[in-house]
Amino acid sequence: MIEVNRKGEVWFFAEQEDESLNEVSLELCSKARELADRLKVPMCAVLVGWNVRELSYRLIAHGADKVYYVHDTRLENYRTQPYARSLVQLIHKHKPQIVLFGATALGRDLAPRVASEMRCGLTADCTDLEIGDYTDIKTKEVHKDLLMQVRPAFGGNIIATIINYDRWPQMATVREGVMRMIAADPKRSGQIVEERIEFNDFDLAVKLIERHREERKVNLKGARIIVAGGGGVGSKDNFALIHELAGVLGGAVGASRAAVDSGFIGKEHQVGQTGTTVRPALYVACGISGAVQHRAGMEESAKIIAINWDKDAPIFGVAHYGIVGDLNKVLPMMIKAIRARGSDAIAPEIKPEGVTAPAIR
Repeated sequence: MIEVNRKGEVWFFAEQEDESLNEVSLELCSKARELADRLKVPMCAVLVGWNVRELSYRLIAHGADKVYYVHDTRLENYRTQPYARSLVQLIHKHKPQIVLFGATALGRDLAPRVASEMRCGLTADCTDLEIGDYTDIKTKEVHKDLLMQVRPAFGGNIIATIINYDRWPQMATVREGVMRMIAADPKRSGQIVEERIEFNDFDLAVKLIERHREERKVNLKGARIIVAGGGGVGSKDNFALIHELAGVLGGAVGASRAAVDSGFIGKEHQVGQTGTTVRPALYVACGISGAVQHRAGMEESAKIIAINWDKDAPIFGVAHYGIVGDLNKVLPMMIKAIRARGSDAIAPEIKPEGVTAPAIR
């Protein structure tokens, strides 16, 4: 743990693999910029690896004032202990007040190790971050400009705001897709600070023999069109209609938590606060009631079509177009009509490149 440093910088860990930045790093860059501006302190990225200095310029273009660049041949591939050692030594040296990580497989492995070594708190899987004040109920002491770490709790049934006023740095992991990415400004200037880390034998005890990577089979974040099914679909067999509609639209298949929990489809398709946050050009919600946790993950879609038998379902509150009816009757009619109209049915603003199947106007 380091002392409370209210003038400390706002940091984020710039995750990269194979000399390419993870998209969540750029999302964190945007949010960290916002937090730093609110606190009137510099915003800095921590870039760890080998032969990745060029990525520093992209981080600066996206809002970083400074990039702490740790480069060593032993850091070419991710290993928990050397990367954790790098972060811990930098935190002890520069004493930031906030350190953010992406809630990726790598970030979920690295952040707890760093927090444990620093003896500070860590809030996992945040969906929002803000700066605010906290008044201690017992002492009435006011703690100003704390990091308000917002995340789902109790299985996503409530939204909790977590603070850490006395054990710093304030640390959190942030889910992919929940923070908006600001446009890059290639004219921005910033500082690249090269850092050297002292490793011991324990840090380097694990050797990487072979590396195998499996590509994601579902990319909801990158989909321009998503057709999502909920508990109202009724069964795994009925989900074939969701897949068929997504096929004719050239889109991806999503799902609500109710559908995933019922075993209709795998968790990798889940949209919402406990799944993936998406912003497609077209989102078709089929048999989804529209619980607040699901809406938080898709309500910023450019166009939303909701299909539900319940005219009072909350999903209609965020939908641009609503169809009240039995999806087992509505979807076959939609699929037939779309196929009949051909590729001209796809509106230019939502038509994915290379897709010849029709979409809804």
